[in-house]
Amino acid sequence: MSSAAALPRRLSLKQVLICGAAVVTLSMGIRHGFGLWLQPITMERGWTRETFAFALAVQNLAWGLAGPVAGGLADRFGAFKVLIGGAVLYAGGLVLMALATSGLAFTGSAGLILGMAQAGTTYAVVYGVIGRNIDPARRSWAMGVTAAAGSFGQFLMMPVESWLIGSLGWQTALIVLGCLALAIAPLAFGLKEPPHPPVAGVQQGVRAALREAFGYRSFQLLTAGYFVCGFQVVFIGVHMPSYLKDRGLGPEVATTALALIGLFNVIGTYAAGEIGQRWPKRYLLSAIYLLRAAAIVVFITLPLSPWSVYLFATVMGLLWLSTVPPTNATVVQIFGVRHMSMLSGFVFLSHQLGSFMGVWLGGRLFDTTGSYDLVWWIAVALGVFAGLVNLPVRETPIARTPAAAAA
Repeated sequence: MSSAAALPRRLSLKQVLICGAAVVTLSMGIRHGFGLWLQPITMERGWTRETFAFALAVQNLAWGLAGPVAGGLADRFGAFKVLIGGAVLYAGGLVLMALATSGLAFTGSAGLILGMAQAGTTYAVVYGVIGRNIDPARRSWAMGVTAAAGSFGQFLMMPVESWLIGSLGWQTALIVLGCLALAIAPLAFGLKEPPHPPVAGVQQGVRAALREAFGYRSFQLLTAGYFVCGFQVVFIGVHMPSYLKDRGLGPEVATTALALIGLFNVIGTYAAGEIGQRWPKRYLLSAIYLLRAAAIVVFITLPLSPWSVYLFATVMGLLWLSTVPPTNATVVQIFGVRHMSMLSGFVFLSHQLGSFMGVWLGGRLFDTTGSYDLVWWIAVALGVFAGLVNLPVRETPIARTPAAAAA
């Protein structure tokens, strides 16, 4: 048998990018607009903002906790099976979210079910396919393209979701989105990988991979920084519409701002993938977090107007998900592709713990103090922290002996 014939078959670059980008566009685009439902749901149901915020906090926590499981299943059984299951959960969760009449039921649907659905339809699963099928020389770029597609989905879906709420009512709008989420299932077949022949030699087991990663300093630092990413983006995404309305600005300002975040996120995530292919990713990550902190300080200290909101949204859009390609590319660069989806899922768990704190603390401190000011300053302090902890990250592949891999 020739050496070429012995090589495992791969999916084509075009197929992986088109199908992966479309999946992320739908999954991230739908969830990006959840902040638009805060006021119509709480006003009609008579709930506090903390009730809504807690459900979305649970969603982010469930997403994070289910991420390593979804990633491990995708590594072992194939991403397409996980994506199909995630699409069904996504559709069911949105429909049940529309029908929930109690805080507990709302938390179960909007929180638990949708969180598990997002774990099976977003970056960790799709990036695993990219890592196994795209050459290392183009891997960071491909991850940037996919993240940019998710950003475009955020830009595209914001006005669509706002129009659906205004035209059909918030309940019917959720059911329509549930039907749209089912489109992820046929796209999953485009990410169905051919069976790979067994690889000779001792292969690293799951337990050994986890012990290695969690005992490695750079993995710990990446994980700590990603907590901050989750705190900042989910707090802003969920609570900024209400923050702006409380300050006397109309709902169209919030809708435009979130759409601008999604639009400029396309540029930011693509650029991050390109830059991460050429420059040390730790410096890129540090710069992103520090610039976020600076942008928030300027936003909350200057007089508020529609144009200051749009400028802030533009800057934050450039920095919004630009952490995703360099973080995931660093993980695969250090540890390889064998357990990439699972390890990315654990890093993302930290992101979602931050998301939980950001969305819940935003509602909690608002209900307690009547203001979001304290949460904004917490986001600033965390941005400085993340900027510093990413600087010592080592991006070189980890030295691994056969005995350690088999342990």
